[in-house]
Amino acid sequence: MRRNQGITLGGIGFVVAASAGVLALPGCPGAADDICGPCGTIATGQLSISGNAQVDGFFNALADLQGATGSIQADFDANILALAEVYGVATAGVTVDAAFVDQVIGAIQADFSANISGGITVEYVPPQCSANVNVAVEAQASCEANAGCECEAMVDPGQVAVSCQGTCNGGCSAECNGEISCQAPSGGFMCEGACEGSCELMAAATCEGTCYGNCDGTCSLRNAAGECEGECSGNCQGTCEVTGGASCAGTCHGSCRGNFDPGGCGGEVQCHGECTGECSGSCEGSFTPPSASAECECEASADCQAQASAQAEANIECTPPSFELAFTFDAGVGFGGRAAFRARINELRARAVAILQGAARAQALINGEVNGEVVFSPAPFVRIQSEFQGLIDAGVSGDLDIAAGRLPCVIPAVREAVDIMAEIGTDFTASVNAQFAFTSFLLNP
Repeated sequence: MRRNQGITLGGIGFVVAASAGVLALPGCPGAADDICGPCGTIATGQLSISGNAQVDGFFNALADLQGATGSIQADFDANILALAEVYGVATAGVTVDAAFVDQVIGAIQADFSANISGGITVEYVPPQCSANVNVAVEAQASCEANAGCECEAMVDPGQVAVSCQGTCNGGCSAECNGEISCQAPSGGFMCEGACEGSCELMAAATCEGTCYGNCDGTCSLRNAAGECEGECSGNCQGTCEVTGGASCAGTCHGSCRGNFDPGGCGGEVQCHGECTGECSGSCEGSFTPPSASAECECEASADCQAQASAQAEANIECTPPSFELAFTFDAGVGFGGRAAFRARINELRARAVAILQGAARAQALINGEVNGEVVFSPAPFVRIQSEFQGLIDAGVSGDLDIAAGRLPCVIPAVREAVDIMAEIGTDFTASVNAQFAFTSFLLNP
């Protein structure tokens, strides 16, 4: 059985060492609360800690990362414990670690061996993960406003375009190096790629979906008039309803995707690849949020972009995957045994989708990888570490604009940040390795 080799996280110690200099900075001990102000904390989400939008932006990013990793780990633990109950593995007082996950895997494999003949086939479409562009836009605008920029970038978060260093899925203002899709107009589109929707066939052709019309082979379902309304084993002439994308030797009514000239589309064109201009959809990878400097001079824009991107990547979102299992029962399994097995396999399917989605998000956050490819470089966790290191260094050298009255708030927040990073680098990493062991089993049972 294939197992993920696991991951390790280094670089935790540098934050601890660098923070020593910040902790030595003078504050205002004994001053009244109205001078120093009430201190927010990362744990409570009260994040106007330093009064510096750039610094507080990274506290926000770290709080979001802590929330994301915590929810991923909690959801995985809950799903594994639920599956353990289904497959008869004792759960009282257990910790969900690699050893326990191996017990659950073993129980599921034993169930497969006892009920299935010839193995099990996995049909899997992985999740897609992208950073939250709207979070970046809002964080950038807030940071620039607090920095005293005299103008703001006039952007609608719902329609914003960004410079995407990864895969763009949406509108592209320049050349798209990858697949494109055409959302066909009402009259349809002669599709040179894969059609998602209905394909109007001008001549008899193979239909990779449901054939409505004449079928010159075996049709799985015919209507009262003898016309085919099901799967056609031969050539279909009429309309072919397709899902999942299939070749169309006719007019596509729906979305056409592939490598073709979009000039004749007549509908909405979207890019699914590298965009040499600005991307107005989701960006799978790192991106640069729009800034006020596009409209006027704003010296703070570059510094603000770093924390805005960090906040966006801490809020990576992943779509649910598609996960199906195909199998043949062993001849000796009776009706009752088959019904019980189907109930267990249905529970496994449902839990697997959630586990695979969470593991994809975890890997994107920690390794910067989506479906085996590095699309966030550096990885969000590494970005937040390194950028936070830079802020600490700037604080030690006196290059950060933080009021002396806020230092008693900043100092404990730095300590808290160090503890959070260390926890993510140890506890969450152990959970991630257990998650990858289980997802490796799911995809190669």
